[in-house]
Amino acid sequence: MQADAKIRTESATESGPRGPSCSLRHFACEQNLLSRPDGSASFLQGDTSVLAGVYGPAEVKVSKEIFNKATLEVILRPKIGLPGVAEKSRERLIRNTCEAVVLGTLHPRTSITVVLQVVSDAGSLLACCLNAACMALVDAGVPMRALFCGVTCALNADGTLVLDPTAKQEKEARAVLTLALDSVERKLLMSTTKGLYSDAELQQCLAAAQAASQHVFRFYRESLQRRYSKS
Repeated sequence: MQADAKIRTESATESGPRGPSCSLRHFACEQNLLSRPDGSASFLQGDTSVLAGVYGPAEVKVSKEIFNKATLEVILRPKIGLPGVAEKSRERLIRNTCEAVVLGTLHPRTSITVVLQVVSDAGSLLACCLNAACMALVDAGVPMRALFCGVTCALNADGTLVLDPTAKQEKEARAVLTLALDSVERKLLMSTTKGLYSDAELQQCLAAAQAASQHVFRFYRESLQRRYSKS
């Protein structure tokens, strides 16, 4: 299958009291890269890159069959070596996010598998995995009630908020939060946090992530419009 290369780059900056660090790195996305999966996408955020492939809805093993909905599995492969505890934790978070939006009841007794390969990790890896998974699910034509995206926030020692942090910024941060939001009402689908933060800082991060998600979803739309306008 000939690869349909669609690359789009965008930088988005949020203005407000949170300071100049509240900006997103550039995005790039390429769909339909792989011939074997039913859908695939490569997603780039800054220097963080993830390749995603979606298989299904397909036949499911009897031991994993669910009679009233599809069985959704997520496999995350690190850049080097075998998956460890960190990968298994991210798999669970991504699976929970996908299950919140995928209309699995339309395909009972089937399997939908999302395979994610880390190409490079320069920070905000889980958010990039979520974005790659969403675009691959769209490419595969899997029915969803909404799109979803991931946004990572880092809180520095002085309380400064950094959106879409690099690996260096994550290491220096007092707290790192990754949030998944849907495209309809910007509702929180999943959250995972590390470090210490106050309730007010949590609300601040959620508000910043909801604002940043508008740029991500706009990037989704523009990428899909540019791709399908050619066909």
